[in-house]
Amino acid sequence: MAKTVLLGAVLLSGCLSRPSLVRQSFTLSSPPLTPSAATTPNRVLGIKRLTIAGPFDDQSLTYRNGESSYERDPYAEFLVPPAEAFTVAICGYFRDSGLFSTVTEPGSALKPDIVVEVFIDQVYGDFRNRGDCSAVLGMRFIFFDAPAGIPGKVLAQMGCSRHIHLKARSAASLVEGWNEGLKEVLDDVCADLRSKSVSARGETAAGSASLLQ
Repeated sequence: MAKTVLLGAVLLSGCLSRPSLVRQSFTLSSPPLTPSAATTPNRVLGIKRLTIAGPFDDQSLTYRNGESSYERDPYAEFLVPPAEAFTVAICGYFRDSGLFSTVTEPGSALKPDIVVEVFIDQVYGDFRNRGDCSAVLGMRFIFFDAPAGIPGKVLAQMGCSRHIHLKARSAASLVEGWNEGLKEVLDDVCADLRSKSVSARGETAAGSASLLQ
């Protein structure tokens, strides 16, 4: 029996390059901004909801190891629930973007006049090819005009995905890849919002109600 338990532990610890049986906790960082033209923001953004697809909504990191098979890492996890980790990082980025006068977190007493819903349908490490591992991140954003904090007209919606090559087959490298992917996604989202003047009061440019055609 003891030999069986030991063998199981060895198999689990051999999935990635990491100290054997050492639990690791990670969080996401607010991505650094790419320099852009100055804006004159006058709208308050609120994160209304951030949802992660069920297969990936777990504090343990998820790895894809086959066409239809995944596994969770019992020794590497988000420090907080992943939806909370992504919400904090996204709020920080939008707050520093120059597109909005401020950004409120869910539950804030400050009422936003534009809100965004975020859906993450992919967040995992693709480890099917041992020599070419990647961090996978897929996201969808829907921005609403929200007079008095109540969502109304859809101002913009967009979907973005990234596959970031990993420097090493490790949990730490995977989280680093997600951070890089999140920055690229948010850079694209803000560029689209800026080009469509979604952060300005009043109507957006003609034909810009939806950024996904």
